[in-house]
Amino acid sequence: MAQYTPEYQPTGEEVAVIKTSKGDVRVRLAGNDAPVHVGNFVELARKGFYDGLKFHRHVPGFVIQGGCPNTRDLSCDEVVAKAGNPFAGLGTGGPGYTIKEEFSTNPNNKHADGALAMARSQDPNSAGSQFYLCLGAQPMLDSGYTVFGQTVEGMDVIGQLRVGDEILGIEIENVAD
Repeated sequence: MAQYTPEYQPTGEEVAVIKTSKGDVRVRLAGNDAPVHVGNFVELARKGFYDGLKFHRHVPGFVIQGGCPNTRDLSCDEVVAKAGNPFAGLGTGGPGYTIKEEFSTNPNNKHADGALAMARSQDPNSAGSQFYLCLGAQPMLDSGYTVFGQTVEGMDVIGQLRVGDEILGIEIENVAD
């Protein structure tokens, strides 16, 4: 799969408002620490890529994960029914490209409670669109997954999110046009 470099150049001031069926989560994006991940996330959000996707993975005390386009045409109940089935295809979709890892270069790559990071397969350079929010600190992930934001509002919402909950849209504030 082709490696993609986003055109959007982050300023470090961007804030993502992840609008979900349970409420909004505001995340300060780490554009200076993970510019490729933030640029990619901003581009996907602004294109509406995440609109209507569902969270497909919830591990209590670990993470809530979303951003798989294979959930787009499924109802919330269908996502719940298929979650955990390795043949259902949930958690395998992406934008059609991958981005370069930045966990080895991000000086603040800390999976704190509420951290926003990018999921990937075994290849370190395989992230694309799937992201997760940490449910508690996960320091064991620091050396293998890129953190590109930190929740500043909506920790209570993150704690309520479950498999099948919908991403209504993601708005990016403070975008450099």
